[in-house]
Amino acid sequence: MADLKISAQIRNEFGKGASRRLRRENKAPGVIYGHGADTVHVTLPAHDLMMALKTANALITLDIEGRTELVIPKAVQRNAIRGHIEHVDLLAVKRGEKVTVEVAVHTEGELAPGANLLENVLNTLTVEAEATHIPESVTVSVAGLTAGDSIAAKDVPLPSGTTLVTDADAVVIQILAAQAEEPAADAAEGAATTEA
Repeated sequence: MADLKISAQIRNEFGKGASRRLRRENKAPGVIYGHGADTVHVTLPAHDLMMALKTANALITLDIEGRTELVIPKAVQRNAIRGHIEHVDLLAVKRGEKVTVEVAVHTEGELAPGANLLENVLNTLTVEAEATHIPESVTVSVAGLTAGDSIAAKDVPLPSGTTLVTDADAVVIQILAAQAEEPAADAAEGAATTEA
């Protein structure tokens, strides 16, 4: 995982007007919480933050006016139209500390020949991992699976040091048989019968 560093400033102005002013200056408001400490309100450079958040569960080192704080993003509010960051909640973490996060589930391999459909029942798994070794995603093989097969959370291989939090028996991937469409000829016969 890349070591991401962002400079931040303590924020003393609050409310919609102050937040709008920050966004006009290409900055994003945020809060840091965790470890029973008081919530710290900060201002972050919007572009740097946006680039950092492209990595799932990014571990970010914040330089807050000379003091460093290790954080991971917990909630990001984006503008529905423009997509820019409206606000970010950051969780303070320590090296060696375990954190609970969501990781994306990716599939690899080809299903068995035939009319099989892959359904992602769960797109993410909740796992516990050391704060500096959070996996970006997990990958599971669907090679050779056929209709009726499924993969449970406990069957998804996890990196060393990562523990599954999601219910072990929860279905993550299932393979369905493709449904054949009704032939159009039946509809035409029904129409001919009513005309007679």
